[in-house]
Amino acid sequence: MPQMAPLWWEILFIMFITVFITMSAILYHNINPLQGESDATIKNNTNLNWKW
Repeated sequence: MPQMAPLWWEILFIMFITVFITMSAILYHNINPLQGESDATIKNNTNLNWKW
């Protein structure tokens, strides 16, 4: 039927959705160690005595 999208559009859309979901899941699970390291560096930087 002419109003239907071509098959490769649907395949690209499904692949985009799967890549987006997997990347968001990977980033969600990798945030916790990165936040721990950034908190440690922020705590180390607060101990500096700056004299302006």
